[in-house]
Amino acid sequence: MGAALEAMRAALRSQGHVDGKDVALEVFWGDGDAQRLRKLAAEIVVRAPRVIVTHGTPASMAVKGTTTGIPVVVVSIGDPVGTGLVASLSKPGGNITGVSNIDIGLAAKRLELLKETVPSFAHVAVLHNSTNPSSKLQLEETGAAARKLGARLYLAEVRTPGELAEAFVAVSKQRCQGMTVLADPMFIGQRRRIAELALLNRLPTVYARVENVEAGGLMSYGPRLVDQFAQGATYIDKILKGAKPSDLPVEQPTKFELVINLNTARALGVTVPPQLQLRADRTIG
Repeated sequence: MGAALEAMRAALRSQGHVDGKDVALEVFWGDGDAQRLRKLAAEIVVRAPRVIVTHGTPASMAVKGTTTGIPVVVVSIGDPVGTGLVASLSKPGGNITGVSNIDIGLAAKRLELLKETVPSFAHVAVLHNSTNPSSKLQLEETGAAARKLGARLYLAEVRTPGELAEAFVAVSKQRCQGMTVLADPMFIGQRRRIAELALLNRLPTVYARVENVEAGGLMSYGPRLVDQFAQGATYIDKILKGAKPSDLPVEQPTKFELVINLNTARALGVTVPPQLQLRADRTIG
């Protein structure tokens, strides 16, 4: 997350706002824990900041339930309309606007990429955070994609970082041939641990975020988080200059990257097809 926050600070500087001078960014970490996020949201609202920035659906929902007056800029939200954060993308209404990552439309694509890499797979694990409202929508699409590909899914539910090891033990017992990790802020925060567990259990894994691949995951497909945070800075600038969130349409990413970690592929004994490597925006190793 350090690179994403720096991207936001750099974008703010380009718009004339310098952290520590005319603006001050205070960072709070909830690590995807729903209960902790609600407590943090209450603490932040009491401070009465001019703008609140949230990353991911769980944090955004926690803040939505805490304030209707303070402007909120959401970043990397899977489905802001489907989860009830905004009324519509073009007319958000209320005090919330920001950047969607349209992860709902990408869940099926990630499963297809995993199938290209492991053609024989028939049983796939899905690592998901059941406290994240967008997970249900992602699961529906992943399920539809699995049926189309003739694969069975095993749902590995994780609600806190402490449940990760147990989830991987269960996946191993199910003899899954691969795993898809749904988009969730907790899975970025725990990216190194997840990559270690995937390698330990010999699981080729596809992710929503490049940060997971840089930490040792096999492959990812989706928008760059640093770009989305930089995009979020534009909303902060407009709101500080007097704009209302209800008048600022929710934006969507226009670029999606396929990143493959060839070092991890070799460690897993997986051969990434040459044509897939050619399609990658970046390879590691």
